[in-house]
Amino acid sequence: MTEAVLDKPNLSPEAPDTWLDNGYEPLYAMSWRGYQDLQLQALKLHFAKVSGRVAALDKLAEREGITSIDSIEEGLPLLFDHRVLKNYPLSLIEKRDVGRLNAWLDRLTTHDLSKVDLTGVNTVDGWLDRLDAFGMLIGHSSGTTGKLSFVPRSQVEFPSWQKTYYEAQRATTGVDAYTDKVETFFPGYRGGHQMMMKMLELFNVPAAGGPEHYHTLYPHHISSDLLSLAARMQVAEDRGELDQLGLDPALLEARQALIAQGKRREQDIETWFFELFERNRGKRVKLGGSFGDLIKTARSGIAKGLKPDFAAGSFIMTGGGMKGLKDVPDDWEGYVRDYFGIDTIGMFYGMSEVMSMSPRCSCGNYHIMPHTIPLLFDREMNLLPREGTQTGRYAFYDLLPQTYWGGFISGDQLTINWDEDCACGWKGPRVLPEITRFAEMEGGDDKISCAGTQQAYNEFLDFVSGGE
Repeated sequence: MTEAVLDKPNLSPEAPDTWLDNGYEPLYAMSWRGYQDLQLQALKLHFAKVSGRVAALDKLAEREGITSIDSIEEGLPLLFDHRVLKNYPLSLIEKRDVGRLNAWLDRLTTHDLSKVDLTGVNTVDGWLDRLDAFGMLIGHSSGTTGKLSFVPRSQVEFPSWQKTYYEAQRATTGVDAYTDKVETFFPGYRGGHQMMMKMLELFNVPAAGGPEHYHTLYPHHISSDLLSLAARMQVAEDRGELDQLGLDPALLEARQALIAQGKRREQDIETWFFELFERNRGKRVKLGGSFGDLIKTARSGIAKGLKPDFAAGSFIMTGGGMKGLKDVPDDWEGYVRDYFGIDTIGMFYGMSEVMSMSPRCSCGNYHIMPHTIPLLFDREMNLLPREGTQTGRYAFYDLLPQTYWGGFISGDQLTINWDEDCACGWKGPRVLPEITRFAEMEGGDDKISCAGTQQAYNEFLDFVSGGE
């Protein structure tokens, strides 16, 4: 079967970005055992392509003594701990030293970021705006751990990134965003450089049919500068030392506005949802929002006797957990469907570091597409067998990046079933619904013993952070 797969021109190991050209259906009809040789060939080619062009990868490969990858196992020492993407001195953020931040990021991409014009830039938002103008698409984490992680994606990756997003949506909802434009509503910010906000703006605006058809709770972008220092400012404020940080007064003022906005968010969301109910009766819509947002809106609407009336073909795309919501209905999805009058609720599993989404099937599992080589490690960072049902730390090789290295060890604990017997009919390894974060389970920083030699990896981290 492997040879038959390799003979297909749209499944060339030289071009994983073309594997979805005929849609997701042919990919989910194949066993992962039938395309694992193809994945390895693509991984070898990806490593060869970026070797000598990504300084961080080159340093780690040199210290681990790796010059080529001839098996999945050989490449394990080159998996980047997800914290590599935030392994810069926090002082660079505090001092807004965008020149050194730019030099730090330059070690993670094949693009020459020394050519970015940073004249007059003294904010994180300004730096990321200049990178966008240069051709990058840098997205960052929300900063809940105290530092932002920056993913060095670029416009080179955009077409395949968009394709995986749209195909994952089609797989989980049946709606093709390329051809079927739907009025879209999202109860959050219009955009920003935070990865989820960036993705939603990049993908939802064209999928809705243009900016006038994409509606958000707040019309502005969320500030990367605020997110970058949110944890630091909170700690300083708790200690009565906020004024000692020497921050721009405008930033402190913006923080107070954000805090006030956060306190009234639930009321804002309720008002916003009820207004969209009235203005869009009888229309076909796409609704976004977290599980908690949707449940709370339904509860409030039922209590107030307010019921939406959307046209057939409307659908919901959701995720993000319950955010501490109490007394969640046992069948919360049925509860949401009944209230909104929408049968289709789509979801996928993904993270900032990986481009390909894993859509949820009719059985509630998330199926990994062939663009991603999934791996699981036990707590001692021993590779778990790819058979049966295994639970461990999720790692992967992302085969879609062309301008950065796609091997990462995540902070997620997953259970993966490798047996391809899901009742939905889709093949490929599937992620079971229970997904947890190690940092949350262990109540603090997520410590990882890397897959390579510890000394070599420590030296590598020092190099990435700006040491030698």
